[in-house]
Amino acid sequence: QVQLAESGGGLVQAGDSLRLSCTASEATFSSYLLGWFRQAPGKEREFVATFSWDPSVTFIGDSVRGRFTISRDSAKRTAYLQMNSLKPEDTAVYYCAARLGGYYSDAHSYSIWAQGTQVTVSS
Repeated sequence: QVQLAESGGGLVQAGDSLRLSCTASEATFSSYLLGWFRQAPGKEREFVATFSWDPSVTFIGDSVRGRFTISRDSAKRTAYLQMNSLKPEDTAVYYCAARLGGYYSDAHSYSIWAQGTQVTVSS
């Protein structure tokens, strides 16, 4: 059974918006915190955003804060990454991932990963 399935990547122009979706299995969505990372060619995987156990709190990476937001729809078992004011440097493969705990921006805290979706921002 696929535990995480993401969609929504594509090619956009600088300044455009894009929304990524990550749908989890029932067990994963109810027990794990979902988050997003990205990896550009030749670069390390970078933390983008995640939820806290406190539903009013989200964590957003420094390079995207103010432009990206994260939300979720429990009825659909889906998390969303809303990306606004996209820049060419946002070009990367974006990964949805799930963690039980650990430090929120550490990729090693995440034990379940989706397949990744390509986001390309042209200038």
